[in-house]
Amino acid sequence: MKNKNTSKAQQPPPSKCPDNSAFKQQRVPAWRPILSAQSVLLSFFGIGIFCLIVGICVIIFTTNVQEIKITYSDSCSNCSKLRENSSNSEKGCPCAVHFSLRESIQGDVFMYYSLINFYQNHRRYVISRDDQQLLGQNITNNHQALESKCAPFSTYSNGSIMAPCGAIANSMFNDTIQLYYHPNAFTPIEVPLLKTGNSWWTDKNVKFRNPKSDGNLPQAFAGTSRPPYWQKPVYALDTTDEHNNGYVNDDFLVWMRVAAFPTFRKLYRRLSRIAEFTEGLPQGNYSLNISYNFPVSKFRGKKQVILSTVTWCGGSNLFLGIAYTVSGAVTILATFVMLAVHLKFRKKLTYSEH
Repeated sequence: MKNKNTSKAQQPPPSKCPDNSAFKQQRVPAWRPILSAQSVLLSFFGIGIFCLIVGICVIIFTTNVQEIKITYSDSCSNCSKLRENSSNSEKGCPCAVHFSLRESIQGDVFMYYSLINFYQNHRRYVISRDDQQLLGQNITNNHQALESKCAPFSTYSNGSIMAPCGAIANSMFNDTIQLYYHPNAFTPIEVPLLKTGNSWWTDKNVKFRNPKSDGNLPQAFAGTSRPPYWQKPVYALDTTDEHNNGYVNDDFLVWMRVAAFPTFRKLYRRLSRIAEFTEGLPQGNYSLNISYNFPVSKFRGKKQVILSTVTWCGGSNLFLGIAYTVSGAVTILATFVMLAVHLKFRKKLTYSEH
């Protein structure tokens, strides 16, 4: 009688080879292009021409963008010194900056604020936020999570939670900027600016949500406190529009989308094309009335207000057009080099065959 263990040991191990099917044995019919010199050269030449045309078009449209930059951090030097040690003051420091438009800015006009030498791309700065809190979840019951994500801007010594927490929210740009038009020396006209509709739709409707409030937003944030550098609590960022408050405030949403470079601009307002400003901003004298709150002198930064139009390819930035143009030119040059090499070696091959 044979031993059962012996019979099992004599059985061959299971095969690890794939099944003998067309798919697993790679016998499925496939199309494999055979690259010839003619097809490669035509492809390179077509890609080069396309990039060259796109680049030239982008440069032409970009140069037609009307833009003016006003650096106001130097003009408001008194406020800058005041904010060095009192960045969380309740009252803003008023400052006025005058400028002139030599020609009118036609069409839709966008107002940006620009920061120079402010590094929003630092690793610890970028991750200093709590996405669950910004979705309106666990406002007052996630002390441990807040400490791990937002420290040191997470809670106060009395246990009160910062809403919103983190270094990004705490450093939010909070200057108030108003634009005035001076058609004469007596009666300045405030330029109507839109403060909503300036953020991404996904930020406003998907990534950021206020906690459930049942119509009472301050009650929804009960038990929380504003960040140290803020002048107002999060539920009072915009007292004129309840739909532009809390975590879905446009200024807050724009700031929370961090910049990649130390010099950047962010959309602040859009021109409301009504009354005298139906066609845009007319030429003449203007002034910026600024409530100076955001300190920049400590990190040797500067602040600017930028008034600009846009085209289908964006604002006044030549990088994309130059990149396309250079890529197209290099590709066409490489095409001619490959063509010369091909013609030279093809002749040698023909002679050697004979």
